[in-house]
Amino acid sequence: MRKIVFFCIPAHGHTNPTLGVVQELVSRGHQVWYYSYHAMRDKIESAGATFVPCDDYDMEQRLLPKDAARVGKDLAFSAKILVETTLALDDKVCADMERLKPDCIVADSMAVWGKAVALKLGIPFVSSTTTFAFNQYSARIMKRGVGELFKMAFSMPKITKQIKRLQRRGYPVKSILDIIQNDNNTHTVVYTSPQFQPCSETFSDKYAFVGPSIRPAADRIEKKKDKLIYISMGTVNNDMMPLYKRCLSALADTDYQVIMSVGDFVSIEAFGELPENISVFSQVDQIAVLQQADVFVSHCGMNSVSESLFFGVPLVMLPQTAEQRGVAERVYQLGAGIKLIKADRSSIKNAIEEIFADGAYKQKAAEISVGFRHCPGAKGAADKIMQVCESAV
Repeated sequence: MRKIVFFCIPAHGHTNPTLGVVQELVSRGHQVWYYSYHAMRDKIESAGATFVPCDDYDMEQRLLPKDAARVGKDLAFSAKILVETTLALDDKVCADMERLKPDCIVADSMAVWGKAVALKLGIPFVSSTTTFAFNQYSARIMKRGVGELFKMAFSMPKITKQIKRLQRRGYPVKSILDIIQNDNNTHTVVYTSPQFQPCSETFSDKYAFVGPSIRPAADRIEKKKDKLIYISMGTVNNDMMPLYKRCLSALADTDYQVIMSVGDFVSIEAFGELPENISVFSQVDQIAVLQQADVFVSHCGMNSVSESLFFGVPLVMLPQTAEQRGVAERVYQLGAGIKLIKADRSSIKNAIEEIFADGAYKQKAAEISVGFRHCPGAKGAADKIMQVCESAV
């Protein structure tokens, strides 16, 4: 029996891919402790792990699910919040690790406190990467503008200040890259296929591309028309009533069945009387919908795109962040979706109709699906973690 500790940020898109891995490890008789936040507690415990809350130790800047959107956009904010969380958890986590003596730490690539404590205490480490893995080659897919590069340069003195705070507490880090980059010397699980990962051949054999983690559908969705269009902007930045209303205007009274998931920040009552062919919900079982859908209008979060392509569903893409733009760019490169420059009524409708008119989009989505389904999945991720545990003995 091995002891494995997971660390993650409070974001569904970063937590969900790990749950099948936790279940697999527990089913093999291993013990798993999972450090996260109360918003994720139920799903973590349902997977079989011992949940350890981090909320009370994040005193200066509490991480909530919406904070995940800002982490990655604002580099100085990211460094500050990550360092503060690492230092706030320092005493507790170090004491816990000394007591538990885990065989391995698995930390989300954004939960840098997991990697930092593994470095500090010399514990075998695996990075859990729920987006694309990035190096000098694959990073070219993230097309940063001049404004973003200027902000990054402006942030560097603030970031250096944060790194010095870690160094004073005994963390062997020289720069922010030591804890946030994917490097060829770090064992890494990536939840996509070698085909979907940009430049996968440039990563070392320490990388395991295990494919997306797709849970079973919990509900059943009735397909009422020949074509079903699913619309969702994810679980974080989804307060987008103007966009939802443009989608309603574009698709009302068409021959398409439309299912729209708008999150908890939008009042469904505010839509008024809905057209007969359109249903609006705060939340849906996305897996169940995608099993029936023909097109997905999406913000292009990595999980949503992976789930869509797993079921061979092409996308109309409206990315909101740099990470989402990178994912959308890869889908576009592989021919499985259309990126919208404008999200007006006619652009949305025309993109959907183009996908239906040109079968190549569905064919390319199906080809990516085949690659996903050939990956080892949660079992492969668990094998990788066990390999790291055993090689450390």
